[in-house]
Amino acid sequence: MKRYSNLWMAMGSGLLLWAAWPVSPMTFLLFIAWVPLLWLEAKVDSRKKFFGLTYITMFIWNVSTTWWIWNASAPGAVAAFLANSLLMCFPWLGYKIAKKWLGQRAGFVTLVAFWMCFEYIHLQDWGLSWPWLTLGNAFATHPEWIQWYDITGTSGGTLWVLIVNICLYVYIRENLERTSGRSYRYLGAAVAALFIPVAISFFHPLPGRGQSTSHSITVVQPNIDPYEKVSAETGSFEAQLQRLISTSDSAITENTKLLVWPETALYMQTGIDEGNVKDNFFLNPLWAFLKKHPQLTLFTGMESFRKLDHKTPYTHEFSGLFYESYNGSALLDSNGASGFYHKSMLVPGVETLPWFLKFIDSWFAKFGGTTAGYARQEERKMLEEKNGYKIAPSICYESIYGGFMRQYVKQGANLICIITNDGWWKKTPGHKQHMNYARLRAIETRTWVARSANTGISCFIDPLGNVIGPQPYDTRAAIQLPVPVSQPEKTFYVRHGDLLSQIMTALSLVILGWVLTLKIRKRFFNR
Repeated sequence: MKRYSNLWMAMGSGLLLWAAWPVSPMTFLLFIAWVPLLWLEAKVDSRKKFFGLTYITMFIWNVSTTWWIWNASAPGAVAAFLANSLLMCFPWLGYKIAKKWLGQRAGFVTLVAFWMCFEYIHLQDWGLSWPWLTLGNAFATHPEWIQWYDITGTSGGTLWVLIVNICLYVYIRENLERTSGRSYRYLGAAVAALFIPVAISFFHPLPGRGQSTSHSITVVQPNIDPYEKVSAETGSFEAQLQRLISTSDSAITENTKLLVWPETALYMQTGIDEGNVKDNFFLNPLWAFLKKHPQLTLFTGMESFRKLDHKTPYTHEFSGLFYESYNGSALLDSNGASGFYHKSMLVPGVETLPWFLKFIDSWFAKFGGTTAGYARQEERKMLEEKNGYKIAPSICYESIYGGFMRQYVKQGANLICIITNDGWWKKTPGHKQHMNYARLRAIETRTWVARSANTGISCFIDPLGNVIGPQPYDTRAAIQLPVPVSQPEKTFYVRHGDLLSQIMTALSLVILGWVLTLKIRKRFFNR
């Protein structure tokens, strides 16, 4: 057993991370999950061996927490597991190298800076972005601990986790190495680092729920099997549309001003032409429904396309005509379409591939649309509807990007609308994790969230991160709630963004330069 002790420790670190991840009730394990890996770094001299052991930790963490993406795309899942695990190893390798040149204390600073820099880069749209396992996301099921996310965003949670783990590791190492007596200074530091943020959260100034209003929002969960929906043999647009309309009618009242349908709620095999929506014959039942409710605006997901007279980076050509296809959304009322939004953050390996992986494009199967073929919307543009709601639209996994969503609220959005189709993952932890991550966006921006998920979990989330009216998975439902149209006060995070990660990224560059300078001096000047 001693022979394999390093392997057990690497596996143990990965399993602790899995055991702490939402929706597990053992979130507290996150504060000790990195200790085995820190111990391994000090124990293993070889960089290659340490890199291999770190990869085992990261691979176990990735597979055990996100195995469900296999249900959506097997090739995409394999690529995500292998690539993300590899990328996660580099901050730790950098830590080991920097520690050799700068010493233990500076090494710990390096680990914090490098890991937070990695997470920050992973939150950018660089082609392989997959920030699902950002450490700060783990507290999504405990909003009462992290009300200060309206200042720091999720990077504050990441810093919290790293500091507590480092303090505990140093405490354990110091006392194992001491020949007499015990030292409790680092244990005290760990306890303080653990509980002070929680105390700050409890005493942090909190917003109210906003002024009372007669405006209500209805969210629909139609529970349509996504695999049947996209099938030419079993998918019936007419039947699906009637299901959406009848479910909506069951919950609409005179006060309902906004109706929210999920991602790709309007899906046809041929797509929907955005330039000709009102004249689309198959949408006539929808126009009749909206005419019956003239006070109503519908925000819905829509698989669509637009004809163009020129080429763009995303155009397809068919019979001499150019067009772009979208995983999109639209604001509709009895007069037609008043606005469109096209999904910007596309899922790597499913909806898009970076240029350097285009050669494996044919490996990836179709996923509710065209593989690596959707056009994206580059600019952030909120959708304003006639009753006063200024919508920050989010399609599918866009809601896990805090910096992305804050830009809408900075522009004046007063409501986050998340539309998604988590049924691709079937009844797995994925849809629960996704819903809970939306609570982080509510806290960061202090903005109400209306979430419509095709198969669940549909709900409302208040600015404190409390979930209201969650609908069980695999259930047909419609829920209604009065939601104020008042403009939320812009939080520090909304106004300034992720300053912590930006500071750590700058610090990472300084450390890299420092280490490189020391190596050059030793090699060429023997100093």
